[in-house]
Amino acid sequence: MKLVIAYVGLGANLDDPVAHVTRALEELCQLPGTRQVSCSALYRSDPMGPPDQPDYINAVCALSTRLSAEALLDALRALEAQHGRLRDGTRWGPRTLDLDILLYGDASIQEEHLKIPHPGMAERAFVLYPLAEIAPDLNIPGLGALGELLRRCPRDGLQPLPD
Repeated sequence: MKLVIAYVGLGANLDDPVAHVTRALEELCQLPGTRQVSCSALYRSDPMGPPDQPDYINAVCALSTRLSAEALLDALRALEAQHGRLRDGTRWGPRTLDLDILLYGDASIQEEHLKIPHPGMAERAFVLYPLAEIAPDLNIPGLGALGELLRRCPRDGLQPLPD
């Protein structure tokens, strides 16, 4: 398989979320045929979904990978499970680790279990702003220029963490 640049969104809000995201960034580099190209800073964001949950820690990284989109998704799910992620059906509920394929090259995939570009990314500050930090000139298939998406997306409490 040829090399593809995949953008992965990371998020966590339980059990030391900074540690979960930081460790996951290291573990992503250990996936077969994969290396990290770049990574955003860590950001704190307000939670989506059920009230009374902690703020999220988010980041976006760019990976150069030989894994197919499906194999990458399987690897991300395995990493989530290693971090104690429970999939109990609660949409946007609290989690130890959430890993999403945002983009996979210029692919547009609309399978039941895998949708690329990731649905809703155009309205999510915690995705767009970290993504713009590492790929400011990106053109997102079916959505357009990242810069234009940023102009339409308020920061909504998104704050970079201090170094």
